[in-house]
Order: sequence, then structure tokens, then C-alpha cells
Amino acid sequence: MNIPEELLYSSDHEWVKVKGNTVVVGITDFAQDQLGDVVFVEVPEVDNEVETGGNLSTIESVKAVSDVYSPVCGKVVETNETLTDEPQLINEDPYGNGWIAKLELRDASELEGLMDAAAYAKLIAEEA
Repeated sequence: MNIPEELLYSSDHEWVKVKGNTVVVGITDFAQDQLGDVVFVEVPEVDNEVETGGNLSTIESVKAVSDVYSPVCGKVVETNETLTDEPQLINEDPYGNGWIAKLELRDASELEGLMDAAAYAKLIAEEA
């Protein structure tokens, strides 16, 4: 299971890459593996305000439809529109081209509530 050290993780299996006051959000390798083949991704609208734990996106796979929850609160400043035509990028490259949205952080202290790679690895080991 791929768990990049430089990212932060939520207990809902989202990853966060911090870039100043902006974060990039996607779902983890574990999450995409659990979903199976992704066939549709609904990306959020730019300028949407999202709350921590609120619905950020919806992913449909051959197995299920799953909500993606925002790991932090903020404003959507960019979305990965490529996922509309190429939803399989979530499976192929969840930490790269499969990112879902970029958010402008409202409260940077929320990052302290996310897990590092070691803590996330422990969480998925317990769930497996």
C-alpha cells in the first residue's frame, strides 16, 4: 500500500498536501483500492465553501457510490476537471493526477488534527 510520507491523512481516507495556505485533496491508495474501478467523479464547484467533514465530492465505482469528505474547511479554488473524462486517474495515480480539489485553508490549525503517514498506516492495518 502506497502511503507517501510528505502527506497528511484523514480517518475517512483522504490525503492532504500542504502548499502554503492552499491544500490539495484526494483519496488514498487504500480508498481507491477498496472502491474498485472508478467510473465517475463529481468534482466540487470552484468558490464552494466546504466545512471539515462536509461533502467535497462523490466517486462512483463499479462497487459503490462514495462521498469524499473535506478533511479541512476552506474555499475550493481549483478542481481537477480531467477526472470528468478520465475518472480512472483516481485508480491509476491517486496521489498525483488523481487529485480532486485544491482548497484555500480557512483555519491552518485544522491540519494538526490530521494523521501523518505512520499513524495512517496503523489505521488501515487495524481496518484490514
